[in-house]
Amino acid sequence: MSVILECLSHTPLHGYFDPKPEVVAEVARMSAAARERVRQFDPELVVVFAPDHYNGFFYELMPSFCVGAKAHAIGDYKSLAGDLPVPIEDARAMVEYSLNRDIDMAISYRMSVDHGAAQALEEVTGGLENYPVIPVFINSVASPMSPLRRSRMMGQVIGEYLKSTGKRVLILGSGGISHEPPIPELKNATHEISERLIHTGRNLSPEDRNARQERVINAAKAFTAGEAPGMRALNPEWDMAFLKMMQSDLLAVDRLSNEDVSRDAGKSAHEIRAWVAAFAALSAFGEYEAEIDFYQAIPEWIAGFAYMHAAPKA
Repeated sequence: MSVILECLSHTPLHGYFDPKPEVVAEVARMSAAARERVRQFDPELVVVFAPDHYNGFFYELMPSFCVGAKAHAIGDYKSLAGDLPVPIEDARAMVEYSLNRDIDMAISYRMSVDHGAAQALEEVTGGLENYPVIPVFINSVASPMSPLRRSRMMGQVIGEYLKSTGKRVLILGSGGISHEPPIPELKNATHEISERLIHTGRNLSPEDRNARQERVINAAKAFTAGEAPGMRALNPEWDMAFLKMMQSDLLAVDRLSNEDVSRDAGKSAHEIRAWVAAFAALSAFGEYEAEIDFYQAIPEWIAGFAYMHAAPKA
């Protein structure tokens, strides 16, 4: 076997405002099972598809897709901080391969990744530095966004590149399913928030970062208590339909519009792009078998929370 896939949700609220202990324990068990699969597989390369939450990418320049040839995890909330061991020549080759196949892929030699990528790497591989890793950013927050089919097409091309390397590859996708936490939008924003979304959010002071994190924690507490009417409810039915789509009907994502996703699952549900790209990359290796390992709507984490793993059919 030359490829395996692990997809999971992430949350900045783990350890700050948790659900019942048995739910936390089950999520930990899912992570441990994923780490064991990865340990046995022993990948030579990890590719992680992940969003950003205005920590590394801002409106001063917002690509749809970007490969990190050098990358650093900022350590927001309780996620790990530090440099990622990116194989630069492999990252460059991935970008060139994508561009030559009509995918407009950007490249960064100073990529900052937040908990969206770092938490997944920690949960599934045990840390940031255990394997060579190439991060692939997908814009999933900042409107306007490309349609889901573009994420599928991009993932397919990256999968074709990975197949051509002959390496054992772990494809990792990190994103929430239905959720709509209090992330500001540029439209109708105040001047201060506009500037933060365009560029000043890159250099938050420790005090400002703590204040930002505290706002999210307080929002989660209000949401769980039913005291946040402006936040869209989680949608377990939609979430399960999406997970089953990844399992057996990947091309169906082409029929999902951005408006559909925002309306039915929340404005941050666009993070499913990471799952779509990951499964599309796996599909480049042929037909696959996928398991839905865990799903629960977790209001304390403001997320439809899931784990899946997959591999090519024997």
